Amino acid sequence: MITSHSSTLSLASYPALAGQVVFISGGASGIGEALVQAFWEQGAQVAFCDIDQAAGEALCQRLAAQPDSVPSRRTPWFALCDVRDIPAYQAVLDRAAAALGTIRVLVNNAGRDTRHALAELSVEMWNDMLCVNLSHHVFATQRVAPGMREAGGGAIINLGSISWLRGRPNLIGYTASKAAISGITRTLARELGEDGIRVNAVLPGAVVTERQTALWRDASSDRQFIDLQCLKLRVEPVHIADSVLFLASPQAAAITGQNLVVDAGLAQVSVVG
Repeated sequence: MITSHSSTLSLASYPALAGQVVFISGGASGIGEALVQAFWEQGAQVAFCDIDQAAGEALCQRLAAQPDSVPSRRTPWFALCDVRDIPAYQAVLDRAAAALGTIRVLVNNAGRDTRHALAELSVEMWNDMLCVNLSHHVFATQRVAPGMREAGGGAIINLGSISWLRGRPNLIGYTASKAAISGITRTLARELGEDGIRVNAVLPGAVVTERQTALWRDASSDRQFIDLQCLKLRVEPVHIADSVLFLASPQAAAITGQNLVVDAGLAQVSVVG
């Protein structure tokens, strides 16, 4: 039986995140939207960017209209930005910090799982996939790390994927990027650890999002994933958000350089941390 936890799963409370400035890339829809809402519900000062202005503004309006039990909670700060344009993206990070304060949590979420056969791959497509799925993780970290160091530390969470663990076909640009995210997470954790900056990665499995539903999801694919997973539920954005909240919180103070797989047991591969 396929089960859903979206209506029953309650996120844990992390009081230390209240008031913290959190920046999330690609936050207007899918996993990013769940991340924006999850941190906002914790009372964090949330900033995010996306290429979809209408969706980003709609999310801000929706959260602003929700009954608020935390009087100090602010409407999220949103900026239109394409993370492939690194100078523009770094300028957005600077603007967010100027408006809200030092960014203490960075969630590198933006990405796109464009599917293509090897024979169709061009140099332009390859470079674009690396830009949209990998490069911005590095250069956003580069931009916020000095502020985190001066503030006494911070947390960076990179969104990877189990696709490279499973060796999924027709995704070579995507899987190359996501495998590299696991590598840069280890390197950045070592490089920034002395500054009190923790760097971890969350590797989602087959997550039910609007994009997946519109392009590829049907009853047959649901059944296929359920059959392959240890846990008989579809992974939803809220499951990813819950894991990211934990890694961003002081409860994960001694955790860095790790790759946390959140896939209901689909990959069944242990990533050595």
